[in-house]
Amino acid sequence: MSALATILSKRGYSVSGSDSKKNIAISNLEKEGIKIFSGQNASNIQTICNSKILPLIVSSTAIPPNNLELKAAQKEKLEIWHRSDLLAYLIQKQPSIAIAGSHGKTTTSTMITTLLAMANEDPTAIIGGYIPYYRSNGHAGSGKLLIAEADESDGTLVKFQAKLGLITNLELDHTDHYCNLEEVIQAMQTFGKGCKSLLANYDCPTIRQNLKASAWWSIKTKKGVEFAALPVSIDGKETIAEIYEKGEFLGEIKLSMPGLHNLSNAIAAIGACRLEGFSFGELQNLIPQLQAPKRRFDYRGEWNERLIVDDYAHHPSEVRATVEMARLMIKTGRSPLPRPPKRLVVVFQPHRFSRTQEFLHDFASALGGADSVLLAPVYGAGEMAIEGATSQALAESIKKTHSKIFIGVAKNFKEIEVLLTEKTNRNDLIIAMGAGDINTLFDQLQLKKK
Repeated sequence: MSALATILSKRGYSVSGSDSKKNIAISNLEKEGIKIFSGQNASNIQTICNSKILPLIVSSTAIPPNNLELKAAQKEKLEIWHRSDLLAYLIQKQPSIAIAGSHGKTTTSTMITTLLAMANEDPTAIIGGYIPYYRSNGHAGSGKLLIAEADESDGTLVKFQAKLGLITNLELDHTDHYCNLEEVIQAMQTFGKGCKSLLANYDCPTIRQNLKASAWWSIKTKKGVEFAALPVSIDGKETIAEIYEKGEFLGEIKLSMPGLHNLSNAIAAIGACRLEGFSFGELQNLIPQLQAPKRRFDYRGEWNERLIVDDYAHHPSEVRATVEMARLMIKTGRSPLPRPPKRLVVVFQPHRFSRTQEFLHDFASALGGADSVLLAPVYGAGEMAIEGATSQALAESIKKTHSKIFIGVAKNFKEIEVLLTEKTNRNDLIIAMGAGDINTLFDQLQLKKK
């Protein structure tokens, strides 16, 4: 929503909005001259209806039907769009690349945007995370292309008809909306058919078996795919890979974002840029400068000689990929952090009761790769509690297969801080992980800034 507001304001529209809480995104919008109401009250609608031109109301899935502001807009018979309607409108207004998938959307979108920006293409970008190059999650560019993250969480990505669609992978998630994997597949099939061409991950069997792509990428094989990145050297600091296009060797890249999941994101970004006509030589020189979006293994500073990282992982596959990347840093002694860590401590905040219930044992398996796990209470995200979908149940599931690691269950962030003081050591890597408000823990810890 904040990215959409930024772009519309930069393009000359009069934009206002509201939020129940103050945050950095809100502060940035206010700095741009956008009027932000504190709280969502009916009086806000009355205020903006004083102008001669009636406003268009844009609402996100997070807004419930009984929201006072929304009900006031309905009473005034104002035109109301869902967030996805506005994004679909912008996607159709110019040549667009829309990035979908269960994991890696934000990182891949950021990579594509950054490569195009560094190539002086100045793309418009509407992304769910903070793009380091633009220091924002949205940018109103002057170039011909628009890069959009196509979120599948509420099923609305079926509205997006991009010039190029891209699908990173497919797994069951967002069980508050989808009943099973088949429903996720159907949504992605509709999205893929709506795009003029589709670039997809050949290494994901669910995609390979259920979607027809115009072009494929892989980090496992160069056969039968248009774009391949085959790893030559992998450690905790960087990945070196050979790049192939339609089986022809183009050269090597050096990616300063470790982990095979990031290599897959990178070759997807390279493939998208190549399909838009950019030379590999130009992209090759830019790849080492790529940075991950915020909250993707985001180093935040030190606390009592412990290294603190913020990570958005909230699905078992994402947790596992982040844990494996951290273990690689410990094993190889190479890391993008100020010094290589000695142990891995994960502070995990489960996100949504429905997701915790569906993936309880998968979460336990993924978290078992840490040396120590501290669990915060489940972040409900508006959901009602579900019996058995608790952090205590998750702790018990971890203990069944990983009895030797320390597992602490906290009632609040204050107890997390106590556990961190008592149960961690110097040179530990502490990853605060989750999609809720776990990153506010850093304000409590008073970190030494990086």
